[in-house]
Amino acid sequence: MSTAEQPIRVLVVEDDPVAADAHVMYVGRVPGFTAVGKAHTGAEARRVLDRTPVDLLLLDLHLPDVHGLQLARSLRAAGHHTDVIAVTSARDLTVVREGVSLGVVQYVLKPFTFATLRDRLVRYAEFRGTAGEASGQDEVDRALATLRAPGPAALPKGLSGPTLERVTGALRGSAEGLTAAGVAEAVGISRITARRYLEHLVDAGRAGRSPLYGQVGRPELVYRWVREAERGR
Repeated sequence: MSTAEQPIRVLVVEDDPVAADAHVMYVGRVPGFTAVGKAHTGAEARRVLDRTPVDLLLLDLHLPDVHGLQLARSLRAAGHHTDVIAVTSARDLTVVREGVSLGVVQYVLKPFTFATLRDRLVRYAEFRGTAGEASGQDEVDRALATLRAPGPAALPKGLSGPTLERVTGALRGSAEGLTAAGVAEAVGISRITARRYLEHLVDAGRAGRSPLYGQVGRPELVYRWVREAERGR
């Protein structure tokens, strides 16, 4: 049965309400997928899984009541065989290796864009669509290769990973938030470039923005990191 006939059902498990809403929206924009709900804790995810058919978990590994891999392990022990795309800001390859045996088919590093998640979901759908008996090793390899991105997840054109990390660090380190000009000064880039990175973080659900009033002329935007700094992740 094709995903057009029966969409792949996704449960978003993410403790940050802003990010959870963004991820649900992202899933809904990918043809062949539907978000059946969201959960903010491991316990809430278990309750949803006990009453709702779910094909895929979009699982944040840093939940307030349980580590995501521990949740995946307990779900396997309870007879749930739902696949997992892990969402994390951690870059520990030990965690990546551990997840392989627990049904983690993909990892997505925060912050990410819709295009990044769409790529992972499309590849997962292609992998699920493979059926029948393989004719040989090459066919098995091709089926598994559909899960692998051709390279590092692409940022929007003109943005670089190292600069994004510096912008993220500057924003996370400011309790009051920063304007594009403030980020530009802190990171050593132009104001226009800083705004592009900041808008990317807003699109990814990792930063918010609000007007800074009390100035002459058009109010400037202030960008603030969304909750992640408070969680220490």
